[in-house]
Amino acid sequence: MLHPAYQLTEPAMRTTSVIFASPHSGRDYSWSFLRKTVLDERMIRSSEDAFIDMLFEVAPQLGASFLAAKAPRAFVDFNRSREELDPVLIDDIRKTSHNPRISSGLGVIPRVVANGRQIYRGKLSRAEAESRILDYWQPYHDQLQALLDRSHAQFGEAVLIDCHSMPHEAVQSVAHPNGIRPDIVLGDRFGAAASGDVVARIEEAFTRAGLKVVRNAPFAGAYTAQHYGRPSRAQHVVQVEIDRSLYMNEQTIRPGANFSHFKELMAGVISDLAQIGGQPASLAAE
Repeated sequence: MLHPAYQLTEPAMRTTSVIFASPHSGRDYSWSFLRKTVLDERMIRSSEDAFIDMLFEVAPQLGASFLAAKAPRAFVDFNRSREELDPVLIDDIRKTSHNPRISSGLGVIPRVVANGRQIYRGKLSRAEAESRILDYWQPYHDQLQALLDRSHAQFGEAVLIDCHSMPHEAVQSVAHPNGIRPDIVLGDRFGAAASGDVVARIEEAFTRAGLKVVRNAPFAGAYTAQHYGRPSRAQHVVQVEIDRSLYMNEQTIRPGANFSHFKELMAGVISDLAQIGGQPASLAAE
């Protein structure tokens, strides 16, 4: 199923309660959007989780649904609440309580891309912001909710793997125990978004592939994990962040020389992740 906001790829037969989603890998940059920016075509992509959809596209062959954003993050951020509107960017929005994401320009309609670079010359109308939410944000989340509901109906549970990438410098800037610089950061909002058993099995899938894993630092999970993660109701969400330097050139935003090798490695990880689902008794909420 192809929608301007997303592409949903379904397996021939669903065999797992695990769902994969990639909310920040969209790269359909329309001319009508690009002409409003002060950034070139490479710079506008700097906050995109480039090629994450390509790394996870094998999921439907392994029995899992895969929801991938088509609209780019710089246009609308699917990992934000629809209420996270930035009064600095959008007309007729009143500033309410302090929200660090909005303050930094990373609301549902972002004001900046990576390193705080401004996207627009001026402000956007409230009507335009609301149109993006209605036409893009809402359909994506309606589809995501439908996938979770269907998984519950079929398996009695749902496990959402929210797939992201992180700049290598984000990994370098954070001190970790034993000096470990992770390849993967798992965000479960410190246990609030997924049961310990689910997170442990996800971590095991990555470590078995030789990847170094830490939890919740520097990324503990944003809106999707917070909103949908309900382990007490057998609905688990884990945000997965992959170091971009493992598979791409961050400066040119192109696949790296080792992209094919890493994609093959990830296929094994995704196979293991898919096997987590489909066994409701073993994934009961803690």
